[in-house]
Amino acid sequence: MSRFAVIFDMDGVIFDTERLALQLWTAAAEECGIPEVVEQYHRFIGVTVVRTREILRELYGPDFSVADFEAAIRRHFERRYAREGLPVKPGAEEILRFLRQAGIPTALASSTLTATVTRELRDAGFLEYFTVVVGGDQATRSKPNPDIFLRAAELLGMEPASCWVIEDSFNGIRAAHAAGMHPLMVPDLLQPTEEIRNLAERVFPSLREAQAFLSTGDGSLCSQRTQRTVPCALGAPAFSRQLLGG
Repeated sequence: MSRFAVIFDMDGVIFDTERLALQLWTAAAEECGIPEVVEQYHRFIGVTVVRTREILRELYGPDFSVADFEAAIRRHFERRYAREGLPVKPGAEEILRFLRQAGIPTALASSTLTATVTRELRDAGFLEYFTVVVGGDQATRSKPNPDIFLRAAELLGMEPASCWVIEDSFNGIRAAHAAGMHPLMVPDLLQPTEEIRNLAERVFPSLREAQAFLSTGDGSLCSQRTQRTVPCALGAPAFSRQLLGG
């Protein structure tokens, strides 16, 4: 039995969807006449569809038509997806192939709906790499609560302390830390704050460096917690896409 498992987030880690999400939300907001969505969007990062809907009503009132906004986002997304699929993050397929060849159990834990996660992984040819797939609809509480990661570990048959978690979002790192797991951050567009650097055990500029770490003794989970970061490029605020799931 493997000494450890690896749990991945999807958006911003496996797929390069953060920039795409910004474009989709901006287009949908313009279509629906909704003000300041982009300015408020940091509040939606790494949460479930249910929590996203709650935040929208908090911002725009109880009569806000979430359904119309969701439908607009989906229309824009489906047109783009039919033409291009989802862009893949550099090193994603390589690290997944490495983990499978090494016999390391691998899970996907995303705030996006399970059906959407499964479809997108299958379309990209990645579904076969994952032993377990857990979507946001399988967790009672969204990140930064640890529920989704604890569920993934349970389905993998692994103790939380035996799991690395690869995340790009602040809430994802908080959730992995709260679960008693070992967070590895690969920032997408948003660089870690001091808080997040203290919670993450390593910060890597890409999945390729994360793979190199896991392929050595450093990634064996045999040593105590340490903080060591690898310099990353500067970036702009990140955006996720929680309303794409339907």
